[in-house]
Amino acid sequence: MLSYRHAFHAGNHADVLKHLVQIQLLKYMNQKDTPYMYIDTHAGAGVYALDGNYAAKNAEFETGISKLWDRKDLPVPLAEYMQVVKALNPSGKMRYYPGSPYCADSIMREQDRLRLFELHPADSKNLADNFRKLEAHAAEQGQRQTVRGKRIMIERGNGFQGLKALLPPPSRRALVLIDPPYEDKTDYRTVVQTVSDALTRFATGTYAVWYPVLNRLESRTLPEKLKRLTANGWLNVTLSVTTPSPDGFGLHSSGMFVHNPPWTLEPMLRELMPYLVKTLGGDSGAGFTLESGQTVATNTGTRRV
Repeated sequence: MLSYRHAFHAGNHADVLKHLVQIQLLKYMNQKDTPYMYIDTHAGAGVYALDGNYAAKNAEFETGISKLWDRKDLPVPLAEYMQVVKALNPSGKMRYYPGSPYCADSIMREQDRLRLFELHPADSKNLADNFRKLEAHAAEQGQRQTVRGKRIMIERGNGFQGLKALLPPPSRRALVLIDPPYEDKTDYRTVVQTVSDALTRFATGTYAVWYPVLNRLESRTLPEKLKRLTANGWLNVTLSVTTPSPDGFGLHSSGMFVHNPPWTLEPMLRELMPYLVKTLGGDSGAGFTLESGQTVATNTGTRRV
């Protein structure tokens, strides 16, 4: 489906959770000298104007990034995330929000590689245009790439399919972000199939799946299906900011499911999530869940908060 535009939702509470986890995964990857590949199956436009027609229509960023913008007490992981956002707004006014490709490019090193897929024709063009502008700006500042090869490659296409050709990566290190719109309920099934296939092709990669928490069967069962896939551990975190509306409309909660997570991620989130609930929460329905474990087959247990 090509009707979905992430610009409507840019900077909301779901983006805060997604990009917070993404940045921490990338910073962990940076701890080793060996280069790695970042693969984004649904990259979007890369950068979003919060005062543009799309984002301003529902102003969903008011449920997320707006509540963090002026905070002086941010825990370190949130401060690192906000540093990426504010780097895109040098005037000090909150005008632009970075999508996952920009967040990745901001954290990754010169020797690492980005492979970005986007099927929507307008967003794919915007993504390419935005990175061309970033490269032109870097060139004006005298920043030149010193390593061989194309660091960033953008493809207008189906990321579910495109992922297959990239695994395993040459360096045997990769972080994959899977973030489809889920407007088509078959996306839930495709996500499970894609991660299962990816783990077969490249068992040691880190796979991060964002998903909405909705009152529909496919959404409720997605985490349980992901838990059954064989990997070296998994982590599942959800953030709710309000009580679900009686009519079921609106996104009040979302989650990030990570296969092969770094050991540092769970303790960091255990300390951080109460702060996010307090800061982003809109009513008594605000809260979080945090669980981790191994596959069902090995059954080494699950910890829940």
